[in-house]
Amino acid sequence: MSLTRPPLSLYIHIPWCVEKCPYCDFNSHKIQGSIPEHAYIGRLLDDLSADLEGVQDRPIKSIFIGGGTPSVITAEGIQRLLDGVRKRVTLTADCEITLEANPGTFEVERFGGFIKAGVNRLSIGIQSLNAEHLRTLGRIHDPQQARTAAAHASELSLKSFNLDLMHGLPGQSAADALSDLEGVIALNPPHISWYQLTIEPNTLFASRPPTLPDDDTLWAIYQRGHEALIKAGYQQYEVSAYCKPSHQSVHNTNYWQFGDYLGIGCGAHSKITIPEQDTILRCEKIKHPQGYLDLTRALRYREWHVEPEERSFEFFMNQFRLFQPVSKQQFERFTGLSVEQGDSALEEAIAKGWVESTSDHWQLTPLGHRFLNDVLTTLLSET
Repeated sequence: MSLTRPPLSLYIHIPWCVEKCPYCDFNSHKIQGSIPEHAYIGRLLDDLSADLEGVQDRPIKSIFIGGGTPSVITAEGIQRLLDGVRKRVTLTADCEITLEANPGTFEVERFGGFIKAGVNRLSIGIQSLNAEHLRTLGRIHDPQQARTAAAHASELSLKSFNLDLMHGLPGQSAADALSDLEGVIALNPPHISWYQLTIEPNTLFASRPPTLPDDDTLWAIYQRGHEALIKAGYQQYEVSAYCKPSHQSVHNTNYWQFGDYLGIGCGAHSKITIPEQDTILRCEKIKHPQGYLDLTRALRYREWHVEPEERSFEFFMNQFRLFQPVSKQQFERFTGLSVEQGDSALEEAIAKGWVESTSDHWQLTPLGHRFLNDVLTTLLSET
């Protein structure tokens, strides 16, 4: 089988935050003094120019400006950034342009300017509506600021907006978690990212682990929360993503469907399919802002090829996050492998009732969704 170029998205990383949250393992840095906004945006555009070969005449279907906290950048800075992007690549007519934002008053005041710059979707990090839990998470906003930010977003001419909400927090009961969720549902966002806190290596929580809810409490939170979301008209289309009809995140869905993406900015990752060389190339940019801004250094920190024997795992690891059938034809086109190789990789998962196989697709069963990590473990054993 031969590789086919999948759709292409663009990720732009802004590395600065007002404070570093104790649970966060993203490449983010506490602001020390002033942000070198002008220099960093110039470097981002240089980064994109250097990667244009990976575009391969494809239009960009989505842009995600993540961090860090991108809303610490001025509206004028985002305007310059997006203008520069448009000069270098073609965007689809309906290109989704998302910017991550904090609900603090300072950032909210900039929302209108972001929209004028071309942003048409906001992703707002609420995380909790409980003041005590927000303090535990190191968040610098309060519950009222979170509600105000959501209300403001709903009044803007956005295609959509997302609210991020966490559960399974230190000291959180099932009633606390469901109260948070009910509060977010009442804000009526088109999209909700609702996910469980996990303790990641190299974070403050990893060095000083807090006491988290037990497994029975976590399962109760998930079951009752899922029911509340469905009752409120949300559809679960991904493991931790719920939306109103037609409000799926285009950008994240492209990730999960094993699409291609260019990543620019500190520590950003790219995945680019090169059919002419029968290869899938991944690369990572320099992580630290100081190194990234050093004009004497190459921006690309490392690169590697996804070998054919690794492609089944990578493809299914992404696709199985989605609650939709996995096309066998797409598997062949995006991995360059045969359907028989996909069936072979899934043999154990199919035998255990975790995956169903038909003539044209694979589908995780409800049991498979519950034991997704075990499904992926069986795939790893086949690579």
